[in-house]
Amino acid sequence: MKVRFIEVREAKGEKITSPETVIKLMGEEGKADREAFWVLHLNTRNKIIEKELVSLGIADSSLVHPREVFKKAILNGAVSIITVHNHPSGDPTPSEEDIEIWARLEKAGKIIGIEVIDNIIITPKGEYYSQLELEQKGGIK
Repeated sequence: MKVRFIEVREAKGEKITSPETVIKLMGEEGKADREAFWVLHLNTRNKIIEKELVSLGIADSSLVHPREVFKKAILNGAVSIITVHNHPSGDPTPSEEDIEIWARLEKAGKIIGIEVIDNIIITPKGEYYSQLELEQKGGIK
């Protein structure tokens, strides 16, 4: 019988300190001509372990499921994640579908022990929406 150990990747990426840090990191991705959904896997010090493209969609939607969002985060030993997707339309306002998937991801994350720190939408011009920022300003979740 062979015994294999799981290799946990060490963080080599930037430390995430605010939504602005994410926007700077993801600026080029915001210019994509179709919706895409990325997950930033973070360690206990909020350093990036990996930036993963989870889904590449069409002009105004992208298929996202918790299974794909958390699969590699688990393998990487991430303790938290930040989701980022773009809106090619230029409007950073979340859709009803965005809000619904964010709620599903938060629920799934709680079950498996990986916190969803923030959900961010970016636009081609660098405008963004941060769920965390809105909550910190007293907005409704």
